[in-house]
Amino acid sequence: MRTTRQRTAAAGLLVAVAISVTGCSSDSDDGSGGEKIEGAGSGKSASPSSTASEPAEKNAPTFAFPSDLRVSVERDQTGDATKDAILRDAAYSAQANIEAFAKGDAKSANLSRYLGGSAFTYWSQQVADFKKDGLTLTGEYRYYDFKVTDVANAKTAAATYCEDQSKAFSKEIKSKKVLRTKASDKSYVLYTLQVAKDAAGDWQVTQQSWKKGDASCVQG
Repeated sequence: MRTTRQRTAAAGLLVAVAISVTGCSSDSDDGSGGEKIEGAGSGKSASPSSTASEPAEKNAPTFAFPSDLRVSVERDQTGDATKDAILRDAAYSAQANIEAFAKGDAKSANLSRYLGGSAFTYWSQQVADFKKDGLTLTGEYRYYDFKVTDVANAKTAAATYCEDQSKAFSKEIKSKKVLRTKASDKSYVLYTLQVAKDAAGDWQVTQQSWKKGDASCVQG
């Protein structure tokens, strides 16, 4: 059984990865200043989703978050239909990750919809481990500055976005204790995604890297 200190460290690692578990920071960047998982997350929408987000368009997913968990997405339209679809689904992938960790559901429909291949395998295992450690999520998560950086062809592309986890924390399920950490520049994370369009027409995250404390996100 892990100690509270070990569970806190584990939660911090997840923050560094991609779902903002504790909101503020593990200092375990690799030597390049970033981290990577091979195959490893509507107009402008800034309103938080605390229980279930309303579908913005046909076939949009519905996310069910605990009442003490708030998620906001700020994303501008680019005017390009393909780029807008890529960024829309990138935002959905981030929300799907948060939802899966919050609910402890390693095989959630939204997670499997917006993460594909080894990405889904990796994250579903992380969700299972997090639940096994008796943890869930609480606080506020903000996603912003979505950009498409490359469209290789009709089925593959690259994108980036920022995450503000300065008010996000992990919480012990049984005791309800919030494992608070201090906010810092590393509470702001830049994510770089490789995405691929699946047979259903969704852009799934297939690879992901991240950099904590990136200046573009800290200043965003």
